[in-house]
This record gives sequence, structure tokens and C-alpha cells, in this order.
Amino acid sequence: MCNNHHQKIKSVNKDLQELEKQVDRRDFLKKTSLGIGALALGTLLGADKMFASINKNSSAEDILNTYNKNRLGLPHHLPKAKRIIYLFQSGGPSQMDLFDYKPKLTDMFGKELPESIIGGQRLTGMSGNQSTLPIAPSSFTFKQYGESRAWVSNAMPYLSEVVDDLCFIKGMQTDQINHTPAVTFMQTGNQLPGRPSIGSWLSYGLGSDNENLPTFITLVSKNGKGQPLKAALWGNGFLPTEHQGVQFRSGKDPVLYLSDPENYDGNDRRHMLNYLKDLNSLQTDAYGDPEIQARMSQYEMAFKMQTSVPEVTDLSDEPDKIFEMYGKDSRDPGTYAANCLMARKLLEKGVKFVQLYHQGWDQHSYCPGGVKSQSKKTDQPTAALIKDLKQRGMLDDTLVVWGGEFGRTVYSQGQLTKENYGRDHHPKAFTMWMAGAGVKPGFTYGETDDFSYNVVKDPVHVHDFHATLLHLFGIDHERLTFKHQGRRYRLTDVHGNVVKDLLT
Repeated sequence: MCNNHHQKIKSVNKDLQELEKQVDRRDFLKKTSLGIGALALGTLLGADKMFASINKNSSAEDILNTYNKNRLGLPHHLPKAKRIIYLFQSGGPSQMDLFDYKPKLTDMFGKELPESIIGGQRLTGMSGNQSTLPIAPSSFTFKQYGESRAWVSNAMPYLSEVVDDLCFIKGMQTDQINHTPAVTFMQTGNQLPGRPSIGSWLSYGLGSDNENLPTFITLVSKNGKGQPLKAALWGNGFLPTEHQGVQFRSGKDPVLYLSDPENYDGNDRRHMLNYLKDLNSLQTDAYGDPEIQARMSQYEMAFKMQTSVPEVTDLSDEPDKIFEMYGKDSRDPGTYAANCLMARKLLEKGVKFVQLYHQGWDQHSYCPGGVKSQSKKTDQPTAALIKDLKQRGMLDDTLVVWGGEFGRTVYSQGQLTKENYGRDHHPKAFTMWMAGAGVKPGFTYGETDDFSYNVVKDPVHVHDFHATLLHLFGIDHERLTFKHQGRRYRLTDVHGNVVKDLLT
């Protein structure tokens, strides 16, 4: 810090003089010089030269030792995934109308679901008071596709083209039966709000792969109808605030409050941030509050994003064939299709975690029509994303996840006809799929009974899913912890096992 600038700071407020008394200059330089030097060296060398010792003949141990430069000692083992796109289908897609084919139900239309199948499981208040629980076979037709012979309904014609790249998990289970706690549980590992989201845990554990964009970005389909989505779903919880997800919106201002106010050209912003950094440095050394450093990082990121965000959110340079592959909605910013295309572009710019939220899968009535409507919006762009990543050589180290918070019931909620039925929430058996980055392609794991009501083979709990996801990023889920209020917390709480049968 130069003397002139130091004097300017002292003259701003008398309170700063008290702060400076608590910070010994020699101690300050001693504590920071090594860290600054290391950062400077990393910048000068560049990541490619820091990892220059890695070659095709390097052993796994040598590579892992080179990786182990993280402040938390991560990764714990060699990662398969470098980045992730999580396509969250809010509302609970009906597994038996999309992927979980149950042909024996055709002859059971309208019959009462046997009590032995329910087995004392909890029902929601919406259907728990029904006098009967009539079986509603799917009105969609199913076929097997690809070399993997995976079952897909005619609601998903585009996805049927990429089944050999997908790994279906048909035995998913959750503890929550209502939307808000179930979505929160799927995104944070706990049904109560306030815990860090998956993206925040990855940001905290692995850091950033870019300097000009957030590590964790959220995109929400515009004009969505259904269960509300709260910012806590991509929040940092008790982790430092720099790890929270940043929502990119459609329209003029993708990130709120990022643009300069009217009639302000921003020319002195760099000077202001330098000045603010000096003030915050004094506060940090006086009180040792890590949140001050986190806030400084956010200021710097916001400054860089003023240039990077307009560039990355501009899709005008994409060729027509890409828009055609993702579908006509991909030209309309904020749609699910446009967000899928945006997600791929964000990954190319070094963003580690992109979370897409799409509402509308909550079909308590008119289920066939609702499934058709949501599939029409999501099927083509989802399949296009898989194809696009694959043709660019990115699928090998990009993890793609598709799924909701729970599944739907085999019985109809409300009136049942041949043309129409509704389905209630069902937490004990639903389907998700993953693709890329170390996941077995063209593979189906788990099995439900003839009613898609109970998992009869290879169940996967939400905690197991989280443990497996972290494993793909080289993280032992039991060792990535954060101490808060006297206890060490983790994404999987005190549960979870890696499902190794899903991995290559």
C-alpha cells in the first residue's frame, strides 16, 4: 500500500485510525506475502504449466498428487466429472408415464390398488380420504430403443434417440411426500431450508475453474407454473456467501443490480473497488471475520461479470443448425430450450455447476395432457444437450442429471376415465437418469414392482445419489464437511453410500 493512498484511507474516518492501531504493518506483510506470492506464481505460470508434469505415462498416484493443491486436500481420488448440468424437473414427473413401463396394468384398469402393495405407506391428504384408489394404467405407448433396449414412452420421442448415453435409476426413493420439503431435500440433503445446496458444496470443496463467472449458476424456465421455487434451493446455507448460486434471468439484466445506474459510465469503479478493498483489509485484520473476505470476492466477481455476463448470455453467434437441434424455443431467452443451450455455453466458459429448474410436472389431474405439455417443452432440448455435449467432446467429463423431487402414484387421484386420470405424490419409487462423466451409458439400475409403487431391486436413496454425485467429482462424501455451531455438517448428513454399480 503506497503512503499517499494510506493517508487517504486514514483521513476518511477517525474510526479507521483505531483499526490501524490493531494491525501491525510488519505482521500484515508477514501473513500475506506468501499467499500473494503463490497467487502471482499461479497466474504467471498458468494452469497448463502447473500441471505440465502430467502426461500419458503418469500413474494415477502421480496425477492425484498433482491434483492435490486444494486447500481442503481435494479431490480425495481421481475425478471423472469436471462440471455438471442438473436438469431439475420440479413437481414430480410421472415415472410410469415416461420410463417405468408396466404392461400388466393394462388389464387392471379401475381395480382397487391392493392394500398389500400400499403396505401402510403414508398417503397425502389429497388422496388419503378417497373412498377408493383405482389403478390408472398409462395412456402412453412404450417401446424399447437403442442397443440398451431401454423403455421410453411416446411422450419422449427425442430422448429415445440418446438412450444409449443414459443411465436410468428406476429405484429412487426419498423421505419426503410434499413438494417444498422434497425439493429442499433433493437439493440440499435436508428437508428444512438453510442447508447448503449441492452446487454450493461443490463450489466450497473444489473452487472455481474460471475468474470471470461464478462457479455455480442457476437458470429457471420463464413463465413457469407450479410449485414455487425459492432462492434457498441454490443458497449457500452456512457456507461462506461466495459459494451461493447466482441466478441468471432472461431479459435485459441477466443478473440483478449488475448494470451501471443510468448516467453512470463506471470509469471510476476500479478505483472505488481498490479503495473498498483497502478498507475491508483493515477490517479483516482487525476482526478476522471470513465473511469480509467473501464479500470482497463478491465485489470483485461482480466487477468482472459486468464484462463477462453480456458476452456469455449472447447466443447470437450460435449457428442455425444448433438452434434447430434444440428446437424453436431455443431462440426465445428464458425458455427451457434456451436455458439448455445457455448451460452448454456456460460450461464452455468454465462454470462448474449449472442448475436448471423447470416447473410444471405436478399433475394431480389431467395427467396425460400435463405430461404431453411438459414433454413438448423439455424433450427435444434435453436430448439436444446430450448430443451437443457429445459432439463437442464434453460429455466424457460433464455429468448431466435429470429428475424431480419424487414420483407419482399408480392409482388415480380423483375421477378416472380411459382418457384421463390424475396422479398423487409418491416418494418411495421414482425414476431419474444421469449421463456422461464416469456413469455407465445405456444402463438401467433398479426395478419396481408391477405397480411402480415399491422398489424390489437396488433402491437408491437421495443420500446415496448425493454420495455418488460427489464421488464422480473425486470427493469422499464423508470427508467434505463444514463446522457450524459446534457440529460438522455434510451434504449427506450421517447417511449415504456410493452406488458403485452405476459407475464405469
